[in-house]
Amino acid sequence: PAFLFAALSYMIILFCNLVLISVIALNKSLHQPMYLILLNLPVNDLIGSSALFLQVLRELLTKSRTMHYSSCVTQAFFIHIYAGGTVFILTAMAYDRYIAICNPLKYNTIMTHAHVFRIITCLWLTNLAILSVLFFLLLRLPRCRSELTHPYCDNPSLLALMCADVTVNHIYGLFTVAITQVVANVIIMYTYLQILVACFRSKHPDTKSKALQTCATHLIVFLLLECLGLFTIISYRLKDISPHFGKFMGMSTLIFPPTLNPIIYGLKTKEIREKLE
Repeated sequence: PAFLFAALSYMIILFCNLVLISVIALNKSLHQPMYLILLNLPVNDLIGSSALFLQVLRELLTKSRTMHYSSCVTQAFFIHIYAGGTVFILTAMAYDRYIAICNPLKYNTIMTHAHVFRIITCLWLTNLAILSVLFFLLLRLPRCRSELTHPYCDNPSLLALMCADVTVNHIYGLFTVAITQVVANVIIMYTYLQILVACFRSKHPDTKSKALQTCATHLIVFLLLECLGLFTIISYRLKDISPHFGKFMGMSTLIFPPTLNPIIYGLKTKEIREKLE
């Protein structure tokens, strides 16, 4: 039953995200800045969910609870790519909506394909650069333990296996998370506040309704990710939290957003919904 549930969950995630990717990629009318940035979200979701489910399915199929250290590090790297990538992509999407709604006359001038390509390249390279340093600091340390308490590999669970001083790792990890979260939250809060002001000033009810619906969709996804991520981080820091609850929240971060994102954007975005029909 566990294998069938995991396999079905992964198949649903694969199907939903691949459909969204295909719809955007195959329809030239959707090759617009908003959808080109959105295209990165299902790609990123597939990276995170695949990193989790491929290992889970292997363990359930072989009935083995062991994992090579190199495989564990690889899984952790891609899970962190997913976590960081989601924040960067949602921030880029908020910036795009801000330009579209608050500066509609300049939108086509600002959001050129070249500019969109620079945004996408920058967010992926920044994510890779941050994580390359994180895992360089991790891999230099000697291991003296081999048992993980977390359901999947990530930086905190790998640091728990080390027998050397991990202060530098903790400082760098918390610093990068704090900076990333502060920058992302400031940009998103500012852009959506400006969008709300622009919407309430608008004399066109259709424009106001469409803008608010788009922003509400983005905010729901962002808040879901933030809440799940926050609970996961807290579960590592507080020893009184039930280990089962910590495991559930950790798994939820890699299951719910990849499942809900394509459904939310597919059903809530009129242009994508029309192409699906």
